[in-house]
Amino acid sequence: MNELPIPIHQKIFTLRGKQIMLDEDIAALYQVKTKVFNQTVKRNIERFPDDFMFQVTEKEYGNLRSQIVTSSLEKHGGRRYMPYAFTENGIYMLSAVLKSQVAIEVSIEIMRTFTKLREFSLHYNALAKQLIELGRKNDKEFRKIYTILNELIADTKATDEKVMGFIR
Repeated sequence: MNELPIPIHQKIFTLRGKQIMLDEDIAALYQVKTKVFNQTVKRNIERFPDDFMFQVTEKEYGNLRSQIVTSSLEKHGGRRYMPYAFTENGIYMLSAVLKSQVAIEVSIEIMRTFTKLREFSLHYNALAKQLIELGRKNDKEFRKIYTILNELIADTKATDEKVMGFIR
């Protein structure tokens, strides 16, 4: 496969608690205009329920644009409609709708990227759990050490008072 025009992992965002890609980014990967891409999707709309694809609100798009270094709105003179967001399932469904060789190759790469992100997330969550457990274990150990140190300090004060006659 030829080099992709944009790195896929940089075009996956979290929105409404789901990992998504925007129509304009997918269209760029498939090397078609966003309008043509969306027309193809609309001709097959029964394949894209709300958990596969949804339209982004203006507020959500503003939040996404703040995550995106360069805005396609500024490059292309704006959009008439808010973009569509495709979840992993929606992108998978695109492979059944878009049949070009480029679409097939890009779909495979997108699915591999989602898989890598999911694997990373699993490893990250496992690491986070281990750190939490380590913190709990160390918290118990720290309390023991703290108790022992307090006892040593108290014993030292008592010894100082007896030996040197100091009373604090």
